[in-house]
Amino acid sequence: MQLIQETPDLSSYLAADEVVDHHHPLVRETAARLAERAVDSYDYARMAFEFVRDAIPHSQDFGDLRVTWRASGVLGRRTGICYAKAHALAALLRAEDIPTAFCYQNLGVVHALVAVRFHGAWHRQDPRGNKPGVDARFSLDGECLAFTPDAASNEMDYPVLYAAPHPVVLNALRAAPDRPHLWRTLPTAL
Repeated sequence: MQLIQETPDLSSYLAADEVVDHHHPLVRETAARLAERAVDSYDYARMAFEFVRDAIPHSQDFGDLRVTWRASGVLGRRTGICYAKAHALAALLRAEDIPTAFCYQNLGVVHALVAVRFHGAWHRQDPRGNKPGVDARFSLDGECLAFTPDAASNEMDYPVLYAAPHPVVLNALRAAPDRPHLWRTLPTAL
């Protein structure tokens, strides 16, 4: 699949905002702690991915009813669904000047991923969190995502690389008082 940048301006994929608040002290502290052990930016990106994938449980998998959406909130509360975990990973990567985009799949509901830019190309990563039947890994040598869309079921990968989280996703997160409500209102398309 050909990935399409929403904007040609790469600095847009480094920006901080209300959601990707990579200037927040908790985001900076987490990024610094990970960067201390990294030998280069690739190693840092892999470590940040594994941290979000493994140390921040997917709220559905662990029965957490809280809804998080801001990167600092995801890191502070240590919970989130795929959207929130993508926001946290993007903030950690952007904190270390690694261009990061938001991308999505339609799996009956919209699922969030990120894409990182290395060696002049974008590489999609899925920090959702592993569980039986899901084995996502950080890779620049082919995708190791949590899910593969089933075209026969009208599932698909969206090719656009967004500089900011999609408004449909943010609206659902912000409007949800808890995860059961969010589950009933998850976006089914972008």
